[in-house]
Amino acid sequence: MSGAYLWIKAAHIVSVIAWMAGMLYLPRLFVYHASAEMGSELATTFATMERRLLRFIMLPAMIATWITGLTLAFEGGFFTAGWLHGKLALVILMSALHGYFSAARKKLAVGTNLKSARFFRIINEAPTILLIGIVFLVVIKPF
Repeated sequence: MSGAYLWIKAAHIVSVIAWMAGMLYLPRLFVYHASAEMGSELATTFATMERRLLRFIMLPAMIATWITGLTLAFEGGFFTAGWLHGKLALVILMSALHGYFSAARKKLAVGTNLKSARFFRIINEAPTILLIGIVFLVVIKPF
C-alpha cells in the first residue's frame, strides 16, 4: 500500500463523514421547514440553511466521496469483488436520495412542497439504513 493510497483513503473517510452528516441533518431541517408557515421568516431561514448545506457541504462531499472511492477501488483492484458491487449499489441509492433531497429542498423553498413533516421524519432514516449496509459490506466483505 503506497503512501498516496492511505492519503486517498483518509480523504475518502473525511468526505463520507461530511456527506453523511448532511444527509442526516438535511431531512431534519425539512421536518421543521415543512411545519413552518409558508413565506415566514422562519421558512426563509430554513430555505437558506438547506441551500447552503447542499451547495457548500453535501455536494462537494458527495463528489469527493465518489472520486476518492473509485480511485481506491481502482488502485486496490476491487472491481471484481462482490462486496464492492453491493457497496456501489448502495452508494448509488444514497446518491439518488441526495438528488431527491435536492429536489425536495427546491419545492420547500418555493412553497410547492406536498410532503408532511412526518414524511420527512420517516425518510430521515433512509440514509442511516444505507450507511449501515455500506459499512458492513466494506468491513466484513461477506462476498
